[in-house]
Formats: sequence, C-alpha cells, structure tokens
Amino acid sequence: MSFSSFKRTIEEGDQVILYLTPSSMHAIEVSPTLINKNGQTVDNVFQTTFGALKVKDLIGKDFGTKVSLTRGWAYVLYPTPELWTLTLPHRTQIIYTPDISMIIMQLEIKPGSVVIESGTGSGSLSHALARCVRPNGSVFSYDFHEQRVQIAQNEFVRHGLSDVVTVEQRDVCQLGFSPKIDGTADAVFLDLPHPWLAVPLSVKSFKQSGGRICSFSPCMEQVQRTCETLTKNGFTEIVTLECMQREFAVKNQGFPVYNLDEINEAEDGSQNHIPAETKMITTCRANFNTPGHTGYLTFASLPPVWAR
Repeated sequence: MSFSSFKRTIEEGDQVILYLTPSSMHAIEVSPTLINKNGQTVDNVFQTTFGALKVKDLIGKDFGTKVSLTRGWAYVLYPTPELWTLTLPHRTQIIYTPDISMIIMQLEIKPGSVVIESGTGSGSLSHALARCVRPNGSVFSYDFHEQRVQIAQNEFVRHGLSDVVTVEQRDVCQLGFSPKIDGTADAVFLDLPHPWLAVPLSVKSFKQSGGRICSFSPCMEQVQRTCETLTKNGFTEIVTLECMQREFAVKNQGFPVYNLDEINEAEDGSQNHIPAETKMITTCRANFNTPGHTGYLTFASLPPVWAR
C-alpha cells in the first residue's frame, strides 16, 4: 500500500520498484511466498538479468536501499506514479509522463478536485490523478471492459488508492457518466475512440461553476470531430497540443584549427591542409533518436451556468 502515503520502511504487501538500469526497472509486490503452477506455496524469488532476489529479504529495509542479487545489485525505490508508468503491466496503450504532466496542468487539477476519467485502461493516468487530488478529492474512472475494470479495482485496493479512485464499468459514449456524480466534476478526461459521443453527455457532470475537459486522440480526424462537438455544446478556449520530447546532448568535441598563412600549394595545384592544432569546444546537439508522436491533447473550458 505504498502509493497511499509516503513511508521510509518496506513492509509486507508494499509495491516497490526494483531499479537495475535506467532502461530496466521492475514493479514488485512484497510478498514472501507465492503459489506456483502446481498449487504449492514456495518462496517468492524474482529473477532479473543480474540474478535472483528473495523478495522476503526486502521487508524491513528502507526505500532507496542497495540490495544484492546473485550476479549483481539493484536499488529498491519508492513507487511514484512516474515509476509506475514505466513498469506497470500493460492491458492497453498507456499515457506517459510528458502527456500526463500537460493534462494535469491544463485541467487545473489540485488537492480537493473531482475528476472524471474515461477509460481506465492500465491505470497509468489514474495513479497520477489520485496523487494530485488527495487528501479530500476524488477520481471517478470508467471503462467499458469488464475484466479491465475488475483488475483495476483490485490494483487500486492493493495500492491503497480505493478511497480516492472509484472504478465502474460503463459505456459512457452511450449512457454518459453515472447520475450520482452529476454536477460534481471540476474536470473530465476522455481517452476514447469516439470522444465526440461522450462530450454532450459530459456537460451535466460539471459543477455549475464550469470546468475543464481534455480529450486524448492519436489521429487528427478524431480531433477535428471532437472540436466541432465541443463548440456545438458551449465549450470555449478550445486548443489542441502535442507534447514532443526533445533531448539535447552537451559534450566536448574536438575541432581542427588551421593556420591559413602556412597552407602550402603543391606543383599539381592541390593544397596541403594540415591543422595547426585541435581545440576542444563544448557543443550542444539534439539527439537523433527523438521520440515521435503519441497523441493529440484537446483542451476546452465549460463556462459557468449563467454564462452559457
């Protein structure tokens, strides 16, 4: 239950992140034993590229501790939503931290906010929203897939987030959001194949003071139809953004320096270009492997009732 509040010491039932390298991390639930495929209870041993780890040995250690593996070592980290996004089991395509940060900022989510999310998917965004709205806010998450809803519910219970995140199976494009949350939402987030169907049904979920809405779509055709529907339903300040992460490498690089007065011309007319010296200069260059498109984020505001 490590996600619910910060603590220093690892206890049984906690979720931890085993950090091997920047590109190799694993989420582990601290359980001393598990049941194998033969129905037998055995010690919980987690296998990594650097060897095996007896999970029961983590109990009582502090988060951030360096732990020994059979062929190396690793760090055991506290599970933040950002680390969970990198290590969670994928049940659907997920939203990553650059887009999540933009969503939270543009939707103006803060402690005490009431947020509606559809669909739940693998719960990447749900964990980040839960952290933002604590201690007295709420996240109402919807998904049409029954099995995904059940898995997500169990996951939120194990992570200590069930008091903040409520998950429900519902086709919001046909039925809208649950009537019990009408007039309560500060923000609505849509990650749906046809978000324009849910936009008109979302209006009655907002508070009378209005709020913000966001739609995540991978295709521009989805964005166009969503923007048209937002306009027809009284939303204003409509804008579509795309988060493109671009990394720059700063390093020292050698450059040849020529003495132009000492360039010799050979009998055949060619010139002998011999560098007089090589100077080291600090340079900055964009990484050639720039991550590509993830999705378009369309944001809009619903004015207060008296201004619609």
